[in-house]
Amino acid sequence: MAGRPPADRQEQVRAHTLASHLRNLREERHWTRERLAKEAGIHIRTLTRLESEGAVQPSFFTVAALADALGESLDALHTLTKMSPGLWSAGYEGRDIDSFVSSLVSTGIQTVADVRLTPISRKKGFSKTRLGEALNDAGIEYWHLRALGNPKDNRAPFWEGRLAEGRAEYRRLLKAHAATQDLHQLAELAQRSRVAVLCFEHDEERCHRQVVLQTLRKRHALPVLPLA
Repeated sequence: MAGRPPADRQEQVRAHTLASHLRNLREERHWTRERLAKEAGIHIRTLTRLESEGAVQPSFFTVAALADALGESLDALHTLTKMSPGLWSAGYEGRDIDSFVSSLVSTGIQTVADVRLTPISRKKGFSKTRLGEALNDAGIEYWHLRALGNPKDNRAPFWEGRLAEGRAEYRRLLKAHAATQDLHQLAELAQRSRVAVLCFEHDEERCHRQVVLQTLRKRHALPVLPLA
């Protein structure tokens, strides 16, 4: 397991979310940047930089002026950018490593929990070492939770559409001591940060990670969302 992600990455995600929301509000009103800058009494270059790059720490007065011009409350903007913890379902099928990591970063993911039994992939960048390096470069922790992997002899039911059979067997396997420990560790992490649970399949229905996510949601009332 790598170290914790840099604290300023969370600020970058908040700034990106704020910038995107303000841009959407402006476009909903069919305003140009020049119009909004004039209404808010700020320089056009300030607004352009905020919308395009997401300034890491836009000043309070700049945000207040924009919120007032757009008829948006500061409380609403604060709630929008709050980094709420939880679980995200992440399948890398059909993705390349760069776009995948970009999705994690834009969502504010802080840790990737890999639930593949053997984290080896023919897709470039998704084997354990390379994936860990790419995530570390992006300030994201990598955890391999091997005890939550699905053994080879229980994969055919998921591939062949015998989903109830495969899920039932996997739930039985989750009762093992090592799997119980990994589930507990994953729950504790997701209660305080944003965690993406990773496996191959894009369609969660065909993947054992759905059982992991459903189990945690039921036991701990944790929110579960798909990774965009």
